[in-house]
Amino acid sequence: MTETLQGTLHASLARHTILVIDDSEAVRTAFEVLLSLHGARVLGADSPAAGLAVLEREAVDLVIQDMNFHREATSGAEGVALFRAVRARYTQLPIILLTAWTHLETAVELVRAGAADYVAKPWDDARLLTSVRNLLDLRSARVEAETLRLERAEARAALAQRFDLRGIIYESESMHTLVAMATQVAHANVPVLITGPNGAGKEVFADIVQANSERADRPYFKVNLGALPNELIEAELFGTEAGAFTGARARIGRFEAADGGTLFLDELATLSGSGQAKLLRVLQTGEFERLGSNATRRTRVRVIAATNSNLRHAIRAGGFREDLFYRLNVIELEVPPLAERREDILPLARHFLEAEFTLAADAADVLARYPWPGNVRELQNVIRRACLLSPERTIEAAVLNLPAVCAQREEPELDRVAVEQALTRASGVIAHAARDLGLSRQALYRRMEKLGLKTDASRPPSGT
Repeated sequence: MTETLQGTLHASLARHTILVIDDSEAVRTAFEVLLSLHGARVLGADSPAAGLAVLEREAVDLVIQDMNFHREATSGAEGVALFRAVRARYTQLPIILLTAWTHLETAVELVRAGAADYVAKPWDDARLLTSVRNLLDLRSARVEAETLRLERAEARAALAQRFDLRGIIYESESMHTLVAMATQVAHANVPVLITGPNGAGKEVFADIVQANSERADRPYFKVNLGALPNELIEAELFGTEAGAFTGARARIGRFEAADGGTLFLDELATLSGSGQAKLLRVLQTGEFERLGSNATRRTRVRVIAATNSNLRHAIRAGGFREDLFYRLNVIELEVPPLAERREDILPLARHFLEAEFTLAADAADVLARYPWPGNVRELQNVIRRACLLSPERTIEAAVLNLPAVCAQREEPELDRVAVEQALTRASGVIAHAARDLGLSRQALYRRMEKLGLKTDASRPPSGT
């Protein structure tokens, strides 16, 4: 074994505790010598009851268990019962099964039920160490991920206690940073520019800024500039005098109505050149005139603007005023697309579910992998439609009606010879063979069943 591999094994096994449950003292001793050589702490138990007792009093990171515990026992029933007992109490604990080839079928079934791997007796030290290392590394990664998840949950809860987050749903670190920034700048009496793709949640951030500002109890108006004809945008913002144009009546605009409060301008890039000039003036001086009037009016309004356009590109193309951009861009909040914060997809999906509806595992998998070009708005519409169309309270993947390419991961086409050769190279260890073929364990099981290899599973691969 190379020095590099030795170091890798020691780094993975050190500070980990491994429990070996086997009635043979020779087997337990062999594992203790092999695993402790690479830094692991090894505990032994000679029976299922003794093994469960150790688990009750010790923090164990991995279990290696035999399938039979008496000389006359050959069915593997004791091992099955032990596995189920351990799995019931310690759902995340990785378990490696020690099995004779005559019990391979049973081991395969237990792997499907959640066992991490199985190793045939007599085992190959190198293969066993590789499996142990991979499982411990995976467990460490999961523990770290769970620790990080809990820390993030605590940070979100702390932020929600201090500020009004307007019910925003998220778990990703990028969104937490953005939400925290929105609450931090909310108290400042400066314009805020919110950028990001359509449907990503820009309006929610505008609401968070307003709700946590000193103007939270003052007027708050929203104007979707993209939904208004160009000739009406200025009238909507600044108001009109009677007769300013055919049919015009005297009415106040949004800047006047929002005096002392906040005005949210969505789809900012659609504002005309004339409208941009007037917006720049009111931001600089607080002054404006109604359409058809020469009387100058004053207002004190905080402006929050949002756009899905790249305003810097628009400036270079001559479509947006550079001075207005810098006046608005005192604080910029850039909302990432949903595809870049995948941790948020399932929490959002479950939030959008109607009462008593749940997501099936295959539906959750499809939702998590779909690219969501329409962002949060598209996700909300998909969930609403699924709740209407689903015949059951548990929503299956098919009901989501997302593109077929997302419904199932593509698996390479493999013939019987390729699968048999992979199993031979892996000495029958499904996890290793699956990794060799670029498949998940579940996908390899499906392929073996399709090829009729299950009936051959009790025979050891050639060359062992």
